[in-house]
Amino acid sequence: MRSREATKETQMSQIPSEPATVVAMDADAIRKAIRRIAHEIIEQNPDFDRLVLAGIPTRGVEVARRIAEHIESVEGVRPETGIVDVSMHRDDLAMRARLTAVEASQLPFDLDGRTLILVDDVLYTGRSCRAAMDAVASFGRPARVQLAVLVDRGHRELPIRADYVGRNVPTERTEKIRVRFENLDRVPDSVAVVKS
Repeated sequence: MRSREATKETQMSQIPSEPATVVAMDADAIRKAIRRIAHEIIEQNPDFDRLVLAGIPTRGVEVARRIAEHIESVEGVRPETGIVDVSMHRDDLAMRARLTAVEASQLPFDLDGRTLILVDDVLYTGRSCRAAMDAVASFGRPARVQLAVLVDRGHRELPIRADYVGRNVPTERTEKIRVRFENLDRVPDSVAVVKS
């Protein structure tokens, strides 16, 4: 007769193992990165009346909201925020394992002459940013477009560089970056590298 310990060991070995994760940023590091990005935006864009922060769904929208809140706490003026959906402008739909839900873009109707800052959680190949620029074209012609990201993980496929980066997190192509926000995911804010 097998002991309880041996039975327990057998049961545990049958449970598929979770992918290994390494926390790259905890809630405090995310807060500091958002604050630093906000201050850099303030330094580079003194005219807040002409500034729009447009988040790329899903977590880019949350990053944009947090940046706007911090700018408001420092300057007393909250820059306009919006959403720019990229799902119908991607050039890699056939290569994606699953499609993201379409979310209506919400931008000021007149972007002409304004500074538009695209905001995303993770910059990887650059394809989301390129798709966002295509989507923005139907809303007007901004004076300039900048890019702010919480994490730059490298591996660019297009010549796109972020103007504002919370943290560079070197990764392998086989790894994934998982960004979690407490108000969206009901777990503490974190950025983790998931090893496959």
